[in-house]
Amino acid sequence: METNKKKLVTHDGSFHADDIFACATLCMVLEKEGQEFEIIRTRDIDIIKDGDYVFDVGGIYNENTNRFDHHQKGGAGKRENDIEYASFGLVWKHFGMKLCDDDIAVWNIIDSKIAIPIDAVDNGMDIAIPKYNGVLPYYGDQPFLIFSPTWQEDESNTNKIFKNEVNNAVRILKREITVAKADVLGRKIIIEAYNKSVNKEIITLENNFPRYLYQNTLSTFPEPIYVIYPGRDNDHFKVEAIKKSFDTIESRKLFPEAWRGFLNSDINLAKITGVFDALFSHRAGFLITVKTKEGAIKLAELALNFSLKTP
Repeated sequence: METNKKKLVTHDGSFHADDIFACATLCMVLEKEGQEFEIIRTRDIDIIKDGDYVFDVGGIYNENTNRFDHHQKGGAGKRENDIEYASFGLVWKHFGMKLCDDDIAVWNIIDSKIAIPIDAVDNGMDIAIPKYNGVLPYYGDQPFLIFSPTWQEDESNTNKIFKNEVNNAVRILKREITVAKADVLGRKIIIEAYNKSVNKEIITLENNFPRYLYQNTLSTFPEPIYVIYPGRDNDHFKVEAIKKSFDTIESRKLFPEAWRGFLNSDINLAKITGVFDALFSHRAGFLITVKTKEGAIKLAELALNFSLKTP
């Protein structure tokens, strides 16, 4: 019986993160357009030919006919960084902007954070070098692949598992897009604070942004040494050392050794820093909590002028 449902076709059998996220993206696009759809997992050539959207199977990449495979000879192209496209990257390249409200900055965040790593792994490309012998990153595909049947389990429910994992990927993509939109706006506000700051070695923020956001943003500028920002409950302020660059956690200048490792409201921290409302200092030397903004600014200025080299 004919239906108006769009047919999303991919291969059956084992699944990977690229086909899960490619399917999730297509589901979100069609849902946004008010289209009904069904997910079909098969290797039947006739069914594949009849699909409205075909991904990770079929041996064709043609975005004009909604074919998004990368297994054919020659693949489906590479990015500027030489990472080859897999099905998720191809689908995201073509449809992702619709989910990001045509915001290229948001699209880029999802592409670099999720699509590129997933595509790289699916194409057998290393994107991380282990620092410790025998210790590997827990890649983003793992939380999905662990639900694949083990060699001891029945594989008859694989299609159902795949659809469950697509639903999980939809939840993650929606949340990642929401977070990316907030990050794009937050980055603009942080840059504005930097531009307005008279002393660009100490940047004061009015919002409690995620740590990665202000660190990654401010570390792209050469001057910032410390950043001051309110605690989430707005009853204290934090002074934090800025890292040297995007790809390290090493700080440009840690707080003096003598200031480190004081627990909440330890009066000795106030005595040793000369800042009466200093509350807490991390033993690693990159963070100090102060009761007031004025105290936080004073502490940052003292630390900035402290004649101690970063360990």
